[in-house]
Amino acid sequence: MTHEVFRFKDRAALEKRIAELGLDIPLSDDISILFSPVVVAGKTLPNRFIIHPLEGADADAEGAPSDLTFRRYCRFAQGGAAMIWFEATAVRQDGRSNPRQLLLSRKTADDFKKLVEETRQAGRQKFGPNHSLVLVLQLTHSGRFSKPEGKPAPVITQRNPIIDALMGIPADYPLIPDDELDSLEDDFISAALLAAEAGFDGVDVKACHGYLISELLASHHRHDSRYGGPFENRARFLVETSLKIKKNVKGIFITSRINAVDGLPWPYGFGSSPRTETQEDLSELKSLARNLADLGSPLLSLSLGIPAYNPHCGRPYNRPLLGQDLPDEHPLVGVARHLRLTAELQKSFPSLPIVGAGYSWLRQFFPDAAASAVQTGKASLIGLGRLSFAYPNWPDDLAINGFLDPRKTCLACSRCSQLLRGGGRVGCVIRDISLYAREYKKIKDQLAISRRVSQRSPAQRKSRITSVNLRTRQKKARRGVRAKKENEEN
Repeated sequence: MTHEVFRFKDRAALEKRIAELGLDIPLSDDISILFSPVVVAGKTLPNRFIIHPLEGADADAEGAPSDLTFRRYCRFAQGGAAMIWFEATAVRQDGRSNPRQLLLSRKTADDFKKLVEETRQAGRQKFGPNHSLVLVLQLTHSGRFSKPEGKPAPVITQRNPIIDALMGIPADYPLIPDDELDSLEDDFISAALLAAEAGFDGVDVKACHGYLISELLASHHRHDSRYGGPFENRARFLVETSLKIKKNVKGIFITSRINAVDGLPWPYGFGSSPRTETQEDLSELKSLARNLADLGSPLLSLSLGIPAYNPHCGRPYNRPLLGQDLPDEHPLVGVARHLRLTAELQKSFPSLPIVGAGYSWLRQFFPDAAASAVQTGKASLIGLGRLSFAYPNWPDDLAINGFLDPRKTCLACSRCSQLLRGGGRVGCVIRDISLYAREYKKIKDQLAISRRVSQRSPAQRKSRITSVNLRTRQKKARRGVRAKKENEEN
């Protein structure tokens, strides 16, 4: 089933293609259910929409939000979604995915409090003094994808030959020890306390996309460890941390964004089956959901895949990252996978709101698919990430007009992902061109230069190095001649 870019000018064309592919992506004619209220954590949400977390990578050196961060969340607040799920925020320095990832610490706590206040105020300015937003902060440690100083500094929980080879991690690279994981639990609790003081309604203990807690869930081969091997050990960090936050932090709820499946073969991925490499197995996900629900988590959010390995799994796209090949999978297959796995968990836990994702590729037609999912009990809430970067006021437009403007939707071009991968500040290069086009060009040019250098033969690289060294020596010699002449003249 080969890849195809989005070219559907009307819903009939999209429905025809879905039918041709034999996929289960029902579309509803009535989207009113998306604007029906739902109670989450004792709060009544006026609609089913969530702004999902996507890193902006625009914090300052200490991890405090910058003007760009404030701009992003104030725009989201005025967009009309009932809940804003703030982006991945590191709980300590060595867990930052890049030098500009948000970091919640005592130094930055006042800045986060200001961010919460201004986000809420932006919503009230648009929708009136009684407008109430539910704000969730995603807490994370980036694990094997940590780059706190801009260079890889992996913190790994198990040896994974697939991802290790992709990242160039040697077979003898040390694992994070149990006592450091014990200490890291305390860092999450400290960050949750600061999040509560800042005014967030909830915290997400992030367990998706191959980051540290996500990798722990798949650490079948972490031997002689409280955090590896059997399921109860692999789930220990997430469950214990959530329990400790519940006991020690008042006035805030605990949730998690969890990978339903990593898309890696067993035993290296969560959600894979030991019976066959290609079969999904949600039994452990359901056990984990039960544990978190018993702890009082009022909702859960699902994601898929590991962006560094299989980005199409979680984010169906039109164009891949620069230099990467298109997947041998139609993006609608990825959309259908999201809908199917979310539906299976929601059907298993009908009273626990599950947040569906994977809708951005559908562009202006996503509300029809989302409405069908909610109507049939296959999801309770709908989260959009990439589309929110491109079109921050999509919920309000949908409420007013009953449809979305196709000229504002996400094009699934992967440029925002390229910005993050390349160490740039992240936003929509297409729809927010004045801020992010130059950033994207810089990263694209750097990548092109790196690719040209890597493609040179050893002889060419040696010749170039010799030429550069020669030019350097010539410049030094010319400066020496000038200096000698000036001394003689004086």
